[in-house]
Amino acid sequence: MKKARLYRLGLREAANLIRSGDITAEELAAALIERVAAREKDVRAWVWFDADRLLAAARASDARHAGRGRSDDPRDALSADERGLLTGVPVAVKDIVDVAGMPTGMGSPVYADNWPRRSAALVDALTRSGAIPMGKTVTTEFAFMVPAGTRNPWNPAHTPGGSSSGSAAAVACGMAPAAIATQTNGSVIRPAAFCGVVGFKPGRGQIALDGVLPFSGTLDQPGVIARSVDDAALAASWLTRREGAIGHRVVSLKTAPRLLAVRSPVWERATSVQRERLSADVATLRRGGAEVDERELPDHFAEAYGIHRTIMLHEAARGARALRKRHRALFSDYLNAALDEGERIGVREYRAAVRACGTFITEFSRFLTDRYDAIVTPPAPGEAPAGLDGTGDPAFCTLWTLLGVPAITIPTALGPGGLPLGLQIVARPGECNALLAVAAWCEARLPFRNRLLNAR
Repeated sequence: MKKARLYRLGLREAANLIRSGDITAEELAAALIERVAAREKDVRAWVWFDADRLLAAARASDARHAGRGRSDDPRDALSADERGLLTGVPVAVKDIVDVAGMPTGMGSPVYADNWPRRSAALVDALTRSGAIPMGKTVTTEFAFMVPAGTRNPWNPAHTPGGSSSGSAAAVACGMAPAAIATQTNGSVIRPAAFCGVVGFKPGRGQIALDGVLPFSGTLDQPGVIARSVDDAALAASWLTRREGAIGHRVVSLKTAPRLLAVRSPVWERATSVQRERLSADVATLRRGGAEVDERELPDHFAEAYGIHRTIMLHEAARGARALRKRHRALFSDYLNAALDEGERIGVREYRAAVRACGTFITEFSRFLTDRYDAIVTPPAPGEAPAGLDGTGDPAFCTLWTLLGVPAITIPTALGPGGLPLGLQIVARPGECNALLAVAAWCEARLPFRNRLLNAR
């Protein structure tokens, strides 16, 4: 592959080439910098990107890899295997996650000059893998709903989704092989689906939140965005609280999966294009050998959406109370209105919502019986909507975020508007490895060609 085209490499492929000596971290960084220069003016994925810093970090990684690093760096005494599987590979970081030496702006003027001294725990874990935090990607305001100008790389007149807008857009068009993202409602899955990439959230409690902007402590769930299930698994494997919780490699299924196709309680919000896409994807999986039954959740699961909003806005309002007393005028009208709504939610109503969430988790585990490996369902209402004043409807993610279960989306086709459509796959709490195995099986039978990687 020509050096200038190294931006097309996936996460694992890039890491393997660096480890084998076929390319250097500096060469990869230079190719990504060139790609950012070529696409950023149209996509606007980055809020902070320092090419010189990235090149310096890549050179330092190459020096350590060759055993020429500084003697006071403990990584210099490690073997190539011990340094981590992602040695020298740049990874983008959403701008609500602290990285020492980089600003964390939270998508708000409130944090216009916020330079954290310490990195978030998940960034420290990423660094232990050998990866290089390459810059900060655009987030919506405080990772809620107000967009900040990022455009969908498939069509700049359309939203990339949110709140992990820059993370999804950067990965989709080759500016980064992978990115850190977070989800409180639909902020990993929806933008990944809109941008034609893989979005994976391992679920509640799997990845530490220290050093990540808290919006709703009950619901906030970090995740990753990449261009394949294997790459998403590799990135996430380094980030979990418990070593080995997610394997560095996806284990292949020995038999075809048993799946439940669930339209979800918000099916009426799906476009005809998305409905047809789900039917077509299910038919393809069946032809590939999967057993796919169709079944709907009990009717009362429709109540989960109000419960999610109650928990989210009550916790967000409580967490932002002191900040809003000082800086309310710097918050958007939209966010202020949402947080005012949260202030009106009483403690009794909030506690009842938390209890109801626990009940739904139990009921979901019974619904997805041992007979089935996972659920397949839409990741979004359809193609990314036109306009940059919103980020699209997160409703097809809300329930799975409330339940705290692992979820992943894979791209499966382009819609009639030339924008991606995808398939969301959901498993029981804690079953990340099983989910990834199912997703990889589905991905192999629903191949998607990302033509953005061939476009300048």
